[in-house]
Amino acid sequence: MSSKDSHEYDLCVAVNYYSPYVSGLTEVARVLAEGLAGRGWRVAVVAVRHDPALPLRESRNGVDVYRSPVVASIGRGPVSPGFASLVRRVARRSRVVNLHLPMLEGALITALPLRVPVVTTYHIDLWLPPTLVTRAAMAAVRVSSRVTLRRSDAVVVNSDDQAQYSELWSILRSSQRSAIPAPCLDRRGGEAAYRETGGPHIGFLGRIVPDKGLDYLVAAFAEIPDPEARLLVGGDYLTVAGGSVIDRIRAAAERDPRIRILGLLRGRQINDFYASIDAFALPSVAESFGIAQAEAMMCGIPSVTTDLPGGRYPVLATGMGKVVQPRDPAGLRVALLDVLGWDADTRREGAKRALEEFGVDGCLDRYAALFQVHGARAGALM
Repeated sequence: MSSKDSHEYDLCVAVNYYSPYVSGLTEVARVLAEGLAGRGWRVAVVAVRHDPALPLRESRNGVDVYRSPVVASIGRGPVSPGFASLVRRVARRSRVVNLHLPMLEGALITALPLRVPVVTTYHIDLWLPPTLVTRAAMAAVRVSSRVTLRRSDAVVVNSDDQAQYSELWSILRSSQRSAIPAPCLDRRGGEAAYRETGGPHIGFLGRIVPDKGLDYLVAAFAEIPDPEARLLVGGDYLTVAGGSVIDRIRAAAERDPRIRILGLLRGRQINDFYASIDAFALPSVAESFGIAQAEAMMCGIPSVTTDLPGGRYPVLATGMGKVVQPRDPAGLRVALLDVLGWDADTRREGAKRALEEFGVDGCLDRYAALFQVHGARAGALM
């Protein structure tokens, strides 16, 4: 660091959960942090220590990671009293800070001027399975998000489709808003390691949680009579915040031996997963984008997803799939059978559009340009 440079970091990314935790929101933060670090940026991430076995400070793939201890959890929300102050301390040593919402602590982090430009990525309106406690939690996060967005120098959303239907649209509409898709990795080139038969293989990849609507996918698949068909369900169910629905998926697999539960996939395993399927299904009841479905499209795999603002955007932007109503197994089955019949040329052209729209390099370029503009008052970024 030169004598003219009083900042230790070019960018501070603040997110509740960070790698090795896996979720779409976490992956956006990780790919962004590691991608810019790979370009020579000095990047810090501040997160909670969701697993007590993790160190409070470490370097992961060129990124300095700071973690704040967790004392309890409410639903998916970690309770970490020191998190906000830790974010503020690291942010002051940075040229720009990128907050990832929804985050209960957002209003507290921005309560006093940081003297650092704040760029907030607003992923989704928080959704939790409804109970008295979760309703109160969602209301508190909504208030915090409103305050944080008003105090932000710039706001990023995954798509304008997501933003326009948000419960916070009145604030997002007047914000300095940029629509930048979640950066997606090119997963082409895998081997069909999970393919078992010559029949149609349908895949889901994501957290095994209530908002992904897996019960509706299982019901749709049950009405596809082909004994050679397979449903491959990949994703984490052991460490997901707020609890998993794996018991229901296991019960379905006991009833239907064509269902395969693959568990958490990483690295090349994900490439192999996409190489093993003919159609991707994202039957969510709450969704803001769906990185896995976009990566499937980039591999030439059409996606069937539900008609939710933001979640439907990858299909609408590329034509690489079908959109159905949420909680509709019959409609989901019909759409899956449709895309399973798509020819190679249709898949190839759809993959090309998806690569252009969601490829990691283009998305990182747009984020980098935004950070450069808003970090300029704190010194030119690399």
